[in-house]
Amino acid sequence: MSDEALVLIINCGSSSVKFSVLAPNSGAEYLAGIAEALGTPKAKLKWHYQGVEDSHRLALDTDHAAVINELVTQFDSAWSDLQDRLTAIGHRVVHGGEHFSSSVLINQKVIACIEECNSLAPLHNPAALKGIYASLDAFPQLPQVAVFDTAFHQQMPIYAYLYGLPYSLYEEQKIRRYGMHGSSYQYVSERCAELLGKQTTELNIIAAHLGGGSSICAINCGRSVDTSMGLTPLEGLVMGSRSGDLDPGILLHLQQALGYTQASLEQLLNRESGMLGISSLSSDCRTLEQAAKKDHKGAKLALEIFCYRLAKYIASYTIPLTSVDALVFTGGIGENSSWVRNRTTEWLKPLGYQMDPERNQKTRSQAEGLISAQGSPKILVIPTKEEWVIARDTSRLVQS
Repeated sequence: MSDEALVLIINCGSSSVKFSVLAPNSGAEYLAGIAEALGTPKAKLKWHYQGVEDSHRLALDTDHAAVINELVTQFDSAWSDLQDRLTAIGHRVVHGGEHFSSSVLINQKVIACIEECNSLAPLHNPAALKGIYASLDAFPQLPQVAVFDTAFHQQMPIYAYLYGLPYSLYEEQKIRRYGMHGSSYQYVSERCAELLGKQTTELNIIAAHLGGGSSICAINCGRSVDTSMGLTPLEGLVMGSRSGDLDPGILLHLQQALGYTQASLEQLLNRESGMLGISSLSSDCRTLEQAAKKDHKGAKLALEIFCYRLAKYIASYTIPLTSVDALVFTGGIGENSSWVRNRTTEWLKPLGYQMDPERNQKTRSQAEGLISAQGSPKILVIPTKEEWVIARDTSRLVQS
């Protein structure tokens, strides 16, 4: 084991805490784990360290702060080789609004700005703040940095991020498109440039980050010029349990005709819709693909809608790009589902896209590379490394 300085990455969800320890220069991962199903009888802490996987159960009342304190205990004992090499902590924060166009060192002013954005990402920002508060208490000796999913998209042109609403709502309430998955898009654009032998500033790509939450981004000369997620992570593609785009009149109808409240609408749109709602089976693409093979109608329909919506977005994002160097798939589904990649590409045949079946089938489980057929516009799979981007930004800010 080398003596590289290391960064602890913390990514808090509503009922989980993902964590990892990375070397910011090389990207080497020394520790990775997750505390999941918090607040349930299935709560568990799992980790992978020095080639060994381990886990233990967590108490029913374990919250985010308790998880962070558990990490301190583990660094004092099981992971002691890493403790003295930790130089900083990087926190993934989904929404920074217009406050942040880059990563920042955390102080009380930054925390207050993140709190202002809670309503824009209600499933994510409050959880991130829990992790930040707990980490400041548990690791007071380490500088801490917030890395925002929205920051990469802050250079979008105004005609791409404004909605067709009264301009005063933007001026007074900052209602606009913000976009998410910025760290992922930053990494895959840099890596794609390397694979194609280009400078990032010369690269035009359409990138699709597909997972439980899915989005797509048009990247022109290394900058985001349009993206599918909006004010919140709800807009855009059909996702695991999120609706994606829909007619706003549906919400008015549900309120007026069926008595839906704000809380019930939030539950419907974020947790009961998407592929879960369409299939009445699961939000997990792997489960749906297995069920579709057994002719489950709901699973087949959910997957078809997912791919069709994705293909429509890909086609539309040729508009803001003068040319397209590559279509890039990333994220859990994008990296591993050869079926989704193939079906989406079939919808894109009018634009000349064609898949190499053998390459597509073999490219999964952290594999990267070209999967398009000869003569087709380039299609690549690039496993995202959001944690490395967070580690790099964190180290850069601390050093400067």
